[in-house]
Amino acid sequence: MVEPGHSSLPHLELDRRAVAVKLVLTDCDGVLTDAGVYYSERGEELKRFSLRDGMGVELLRDSGLGTAIITRERSLVVQKRAEKLKLPFLFEGVRDKHAHLPEIMRATGFSAGELAYIGDDVNDLAIMVEIAERGGLIAAPADAIDQVTKVVHYRTKAFGGFGAFREFADLILRLRQGGRADPRDTQ
Repeated sequence: MVEPGHSSLPHLELDRRAVAVKLVLTDCDGVLTDAGVYYSERGEELKRFSLRDGMGVELLRDSGLGTAIITRERSLVVQKRAEKLKLPFLFEGVRDKHAHLPEIMRATGFSAGELAYIGDDVNDLAIMVEIAERGGLIAAPADAIDQVTKVVHYRTKAFGGFGAFREFADLILRLRQGGRADPRDTQ
């Protein structure tokens, strides 16, 4: 299992994969949110998003990298967040994320090796493994389930909804700008 704030990859491989990234694909619940949901007495759904994660999206965009959300839910809340973040792609209502990978590659024009993915639960595992096998970069928040933290290249120190996406974005940007991985980032 990768410890929080560490990578399972050697420095050079982590650097190589980060440089290849063109699009950062993220799960929503458990990564951009704390995996909780609030309901009002009228049945309105509310989710809490980190503004720091939003800044991570902006920093990626300013560096020429895209961000996309993939989620099994269909939610006006997530649609509004994607709109606010000016995301070029939102893949919602995706029950089988792995089976949807060819559609993601077709829609974005990027190969799996040009994707980074951050996810936290079992429904993220298969797509993450395939992206990793094809040369992409995969990560998980500190509070992701064990099955996920055992396969990722990087595990954030931050929990989902509390800056995990931003930490992953910062790592990618630092490595792409010629910065070395912090020695604490690798085992």
